[in-house]
Amino acid sequence: MSVAQRGSLVELSNLVRRFGDVTALDGLNLTIQPGELVALLGPSGCGKTTALRLLAGLDLADSGNVIVDGKDLTNVPASQRDMGMVFQAYSLFPNMTALENVAFGLKVRGVDKDKREKKSQELLDLVGLTTQANRYSHQMSGGQQQRVALARALAIEPKVLLLDEPLSALDAKVRTQLRDEIRRIQIEVGTTTLFVTHDQEEAMAMADRVGVMSNGKLEQIDKPNIVYSNPTSAFVASFVGAMNRIPAKLDAGKVSVLGQSVKHGGGASGSDLVALIRPESISVSVAKSNSVNTGNVLARSFLGPQTRLTVTTSETKTNIHVDLPSSEAGPFTPGTTVGLKVEADSLLTDHHGKN
Repeated sequence: MSVAQRGSLVELSNLVRRFGDVTALDGLNLTIQPGELVALLGPSGCGKTTALRLLAGLDLADSGNVIVDGKDLTNVPASQRDMGMVFQAYSLFPNMTALENVAFGLKVRGVDKDKREKKSQELLDLVGLTTQANRYSHQMSGGQQQRVALARALAIEPKVLLLDEPLSALDAKVRTQLRDEIRRIQIEVGTTTLFVTHDQEEAMAMADRVGVMSNGKLEQIDKPNIVYSNPTSAFVASFVGAMNRIPAKLDAGKVSVLGQSVKHGGGASGSDLVALIRPESISVSVAKSNSVNTGNVLARSFLGPQTRLTVTTSETKTNIHVDLPSSEAGPFTPGTTVGLKVEADSLLTDHHGKN
């Protein structure tokens, strides 16, 4: 199959974009290596889509530079940037078949009919739609339409593939299946890719690196497991994955939380803070009669391989979530008194936020 492509080096340098009094991007610096898939993750209004639009040429920065393979594209029109784009809306031409949709960009570029049909069929094969070539958009499911949109974006052999919330309009099962397909295809084709999403599961599952954005700034960018296990700020810790926020106190370099003293550096003794602890970093046991650090199970939710307990204690004013393997959840029914233990290495703190 002749769809192999070479990835491009992308450099976004000190990008600033303002809309009136709102700063959508505040000095964004991001380098995407050739063939890499980077996901920008964050809440609405954090600047992730603005970054994608500046790279695409659909919007212009107030300052900073967009550089691809060493060439400054900051003021180059979108039509001359060789970017392939897939958005939430499939935007297929309803009067064209799947094959004709994929071939459209090649036709505009003057590729002769035989070559563009051959290339388009290869790409439909790549996205698993060999038998759908002659169907129109209204004859295909949402997932199939999005596959056609992906094939169309790849047909022009773009320097960079831009994915802006491409799966958010699909149901959960199709979304999971298609994200795996997109990742497989991206690896096979080798196109440098920027993926924008508010769905942390998608970002963590698909990306080589995940960049978490807040208020126009890149808070952290790293491999998914590093962002999850070693967040560099309270915002990242709370945004990526489930997180308990539990009142705590700092004294002599130790954090007192859930009746335990956990070694922790920084901060003034006696100060109140919030301990950030992931649900899987709290272990539970059936409490003995003389246990002092206990809670009561309020609810139990089956989540497949894991079960989540909702636990209340007299020490905290909020409920605590505890995740454990479902195979071990049997004894912990609502009303059970449990002992709680925090894994010391997992503790993070927020000195600014309080429950």
